[in-house]
Parts: sequence; C-alpha cells; structure tokens
Amino acid sequence: MPIIVSRKGKNAKKIEKRSFQKEQELQKYIYDNPDSIPIYEIKEDVRFLVIDREFPTSAGNIDVLEIDNEGDIYIIETKLYKNPDKRLVLAQVLDYGASLWKYYENPDEFIRILDGRVKTRSGKNLQEEIDNSFGNSAEIIENVKMNLADGLFKYVILMDEVPGHLKDLILFINQNSQFSVYAVDLEYYSFEEYEILIPHVHGIESKKHAVSVSERKKWDEASFFEEIKRIPEAKDAIVKLFEFSKDRADHIYWGTGKSTGSFNPKFKAISAKSVFSVYSDGRLSINFGWLNDNEKAIRWRQELYAELIKIDSISKYIPKSLEKYPVIPSKAWAPVVDQLINALSKFLSAD
Repeated sequence: MPIIVSRKGKNAKKIEKRSFQKEQELQKYIYDNPDSIPIYEIKEDVRFLVIDREFPTSAGNIDVLEIDNEGDIYIIETKLYKNPDKRLVLAQVLDYGASLWKYYENPDEFIRILDGRVKTRSGKNLQEEIDNSFGNSAEIIENVKMNLADGLFKYVILMDEVPGHLKDLILFINQNSQFSVYAVDLEYYSFEEYEILIPHVHGIESKKHAVSVSERKKWDEASFFEEIKRIPEAKDAIVKLFEFSKDRADHIYWGTGKSTGSFNPKFKAISAKSVFSVYSDGRLSINFGWLNDNEKAIRWRQELYAELIKIDSISKYIPKSLEKYPVIPSKAWAPVVDQLINALSKFLSAD
C-alpha cells in the first residue's frame, strides 16, 4: 500500500513500499535504531538497551541481544520474508534461548563474557552502559542473572513482512506456554533523505496466564510508601512529589521491580509516556528520552531542561543530550523538591 505525502495540501507524491535487500541491513538498522521496535506495546513504560549483536551460542549467533530497565532479556532474530527458511525462524529463536540457558548455567559467567564484549564494542563496561541508560545497574544485572537461570526470555522475530501462519503459531504458543514470543513487521518506505518505518507487533493479542518474568512484584501506593520508610531523609520529599503528581497527572503507573518500586506519572497533554519516575530507594529519573512522540513534547522537554539546569544541586546530573534518562540521587533532589515542583509546574503549564 503506497503512502501519499504532500506539503500543505499541494505537490502530492506517492511513496511506494520498499524492502531491505539483506538481513544484515535490517539487523544493523535495529542495532543502530533500537526504538524502531515498539517494545512499549509489549510492556508498559519500558526502556531498553541493545547489549550486543551476533552474540554467540552453541546454536548460532543471536542477531541482537537486548535488556530492558527491569532486567528482562530480549532475543531478537531478523529475517526477510523472501528467505526460504522463514518457516523455521520460531524454532531458531527458541533454540537460541535453550542454548543460552544451558550453556551459561553459571549466570556470573554470562555477565562476565557479556561485560567483555560490551567493553570491546563501546569502551565501557556493562555496569556503566546500564547506569548511563537506566541507573540502578546492580538490581538490573541481578534480574538479568535470575532470568537467565530460569530460562525466561522474551523472543522477538523481526521481519519486513510476517507470514500469516507465523502470526497464528505465535498466538498459539503465547496462549499455551510460558514463552513470550512476538513478531514485528516493519513496513519500509523512503522519501528524499528520510526513511519511514511503520512497525506492527503480533503476539500481544494473547493474554498469558503464566507467572510473570522473575515473578516481579506489582507495586501500589501502600507497598511503595511502606518501602520508603527505609529512607527517612528522602521520605517527605517523595511524598510531596507524589502528591503533586496525583493532583496533576492523568494517570500514575506503578512499576514492577522485584525489590525496587516506582511511580511514574503520565500527563496526556504532553506524552503517552511518563515524564519522570520516582523509585522507592529515592532515585528520580527525568525521562527526557521518551518526550519525543510529538512536537509539543519535544518543545516542552527543552523548556523543562532549561528550568532544571537552573537548580544547582541537580544540574550536574542533567546531560546536554535530551535523548537520555538522567537519574538523580535523593541527596541531590530531595532538599530542593519545592524548586523541582515549581520547574515541573512551569513545564506542565507551558503553552
């Protein structure tokens, strides 16, 4: 199906669907542009990080290996529709998972090897990569190790076009097993210097009855505030920021961390994602990287950035890049919570 593009209702042009010529091109595109995979449709308020490409197992190399901000492991296999072995792709990704689980019976060895591969690729170790993306690397790495030990992975099959029989098979598996398998097809168009990809996720239609990965805890207001009693130096500031959020937000999403809870306020006038996250250990994450789903959100995050860097105690934690998720410790933001709320209020009131 073509897409019609015009400028102010004139000079309409038809853009025909294109295709990737080689699987390596699709693999590299996803590696360089991980947000192309709409994982947020699979799991609410998720942020994820590409850890490695062509990760070796006894069954072959995993195209792309990712983790998210709660320690879930994603095994991603890219396949073109024209590939004659596409009917075997589901068995292939499950084989990778079985190999990963069996070979790395000692999760610490898996983390050691992954750390070395990350360091070779980026010059940073695994802990630094996770801290830069999410913060709280210690808990995330522990969750990764538990998921590996339990053989609990999320499988994503990425194609330029997903065959109907594969969609049906994935729905069947998700309904009748503890596996979590998803297929994503990417409609690919190009226009002048722009590339346009439209992702569609298959497999989320089936609601699973199995236990959740790592049996994570679903936090709520009562459990969260019971937990923050452990940090009396930040408790009052957290309560104040929560009351502000409850008054101003359209929805507050509670996190599912195994040992660390969070509340994540969403303001529909700004973005479908949470503007910031407050954790039960006192950390505050400003989710700049999510505020890019519309022009207003992009403009408002610039205004919020301008306000936050005026606050001396937290400005050093705010990077210049507005695609990051800076994490601010409670010792920096709790004493200036009133200034922070004033900045957020100005941000939320921006026209």
